[in-house]
Formats: sequence, C-alpha cells, structure tokens
Amino acid sequence: MISIIISSTSPVFLENVTKNITETVGLTFEIISFDNADGRKGLSELYNEGAKKAKYDLVCFMHEDVNIKTEKWGAIVANIFDQNQKVGLIGLAGSSYKTLVPSGWFCDAGAKTTNYVNMFQRYKFSETETKLVYQNPKDSSMAKVTAVDGVWFCTKKSIVAEYPFDGKLFQKFHCYDLDFSFSVSQSYDVIVTFEILLEHFSEGNYDRTWIEETLKLHEKWSHYFPLDTEGLSKREKFIAEKYSFRVFIKQMLTVGYSRFEIFKIFWNSSLRKQNFSLFFKLMKEIRRTQIS
Repeated sequence: MISIIISSTSPVFLENVTKNITETVGLTFEIISFDNADGRKGLSELYNEGAKKAKYDLVCFMHEDVNIKTEKWGAIVANIFDQNQKVGLIGLAGSSYKTLVPSGWFCDAGAKTTNYVNMFQRYKFSETETKLVYQNPKDSSMAKVTAVDGVWFCTKKSIVAEYPFDGKLFQKFHCYDLDFSFSVSQSYDVIVTFEILLEHFSEGNYDRTWIEETLKLHEKWSHYFPLDTEGLSKREKFIAEKYSFRVFIKQMLTVGYSRFEIFKIFWNSSLRKQNFSLFFKLMKEIRRTQIS
C-alpha cells in the first residue's frame, strides 16, 4: 500500500498521471493531490502536509508531468524497502558525489561517472529530442547516492516525520529534493533504482530562483560537504568541483549576474572559509567562463 503525493498545476496533467498510476502501480494506493496552480505554496510545505495526510507508511512524491513505464512499480518499491532495512529514500536519478561548490545533484568527475540515472527525458525549454538517459556504471539494480532528483522519489511516512521537508528555508520549487536527501542520508541510505523507468515531459529550469535557492542550500549544508559514496580520488574530486563550479558560474552569467556579483557572493560564502586553496583555484573560472 502506498500514498502518492502530487502538487498539481494542470488538471489535464493530473488526470493523465492519475490514469497512468492506476494502470501501473500494482498495489493498493491513494493519491493526495494539491491544486497549486497559483504557486502560492512551495513543495516543501505541500509535501509535509501530504505526508501527514497519508494513510500508508510508504509515500511517493512525484511530479505530474510524467508517465511511468514500469508495471507494478509500487510493488517494486515496497520490495526494496522490505529487503533493505537501511534504505530510506529511493529515486530514479542521483549522484554518488556532492560537491563542496554549489550545484544540482548531477556531477562529472572525468573518467569516473558519478551519475546514476534511468529516465526518458523530454525537453520543454530547448529543441533537444526525447532521449533515454541511462547511466549505470556499476551495472547494478540499485546504487547508493548522495541525493536524488525530485521528479519522483519514495520514502516512508515515518521518515518524513523524522526528517520533515524544510518549509521555512525552501518556500518555492527548488532544492527541496536535495535538502530532504541530505537530511535522510544522516541515518539511512539514499539510492537510485534501475528497476523503474518513467518518462519526464520537461527538463529542469535553472533560472535565477534556482541559483538563489541553491546558494541557500549550500550555506545550510556547508559543514556536510563534500559527500562521496563513490570513493573518488583526490584528483577526481577536484575535477568534479571544477566542473560543477564552471557549470554553476555559467548559469549565473546566463541569468544576469555580473562577474563582480559572482565574486562577491563567493568571497562571502562558506566555500572560502572551508577550503581557501580550492576557493583560490576556482576563482580563476569566473574570468574564464563564457556563455555559449
């Protein structure tokens, strides 16, 4: 039995995903949906509310613009939790390394892949064609990661009660997933499963709000980073930090930050205080990074 919690902005999407869930979940379920078309409530607040209302201990938080391809996926989720008592959070995309520098969940450590993903991705904000994003470097049914993406993830009602979403700090639609992952990972394993496949109808929108929320996330968890479940070498970690910093700086420039603003933000950040050597090396990237 599973409770499925959805923040909805479109009656059409909600109707479609409800039909999809009904046809594929494969066990007793309930859907707890919130009409949030006006965007007045953030996902952290709604997800906490949904978890409190849930009748069942297994809870799944998911976007409404998805189509789950796997039959009886609810039974798969239940089995993973039953067979792995240490597991506290299951997602479909995540990384085994979380950088000290601000970033999303994704990462690149050069030759060693740290991303674990199994998803059909459509693109709403670009001309990119739909593609299967599949990264499973260990060729396993599941992988331990540091955080999972919020498009779809499952946990337990008891775990949400223990580690509620931070509705005070994250009042919008970004970083709730990473923040929750880091909280849960203090006591449980966070994993990506390759037994479930879904199609997501839009990619992330990395706008100025995402930048601001990500900076808040990193100040909150600065004492906790970097996180590494992969066992990267010192050089691989530096490659990952440099890559993630370059991606983040490029996005900051794209949404209108000046190089002076960027330098000032990082000069006052915990990054400089925690690892000045890394900070000094990365500052060069501010000048080098170009918008393409």
